[in-house]
Amino acid sequence: MLTEQSEPPVTAFLLVKTTPEWLALTVQERVDAFTTQVLPAIEARTSGVRSRFYDTEFYSARVTDVWVWEAEDHCGYRLLIDALRETPFWDRYFEVVEILVGTENGYARSYALEPVATLTT
Repeated sequence: MLTEQSEPPVTAFLLVKTTPEWLALTVQERVDAFTTQVLPAIEARTSGVRSRFYDTEFYSARVTDVWVWEAEDHCGYRLLIDALRETPFWDRYFEVVEILVGTENGYARSYALEPVATLTT
């Protein structure tokens, strides 16, 4: 049986699509925009979050990237979204197509089970 009862971390999958404005920037301009306009807002408003960024444009026309965020709690996640919405990332450089939020192995936590659906072969 699962003994840990603490609140599980929040995982959010931000499915985004690049905008023409973002694509019109050079690669260096994109890096500069991200590091000067987006990252400082995230770092100033959040703690206890981490991210991974996946390029998907070569497999999907609807979504060009998936940004996976993990937050230690729901407050950290809320502060992250608030920070992102106050930057050009949100709806200027990227269209936020969908946000999927969940907790890893939530079913196992709900029923005090070991997570049988998470595996490595």
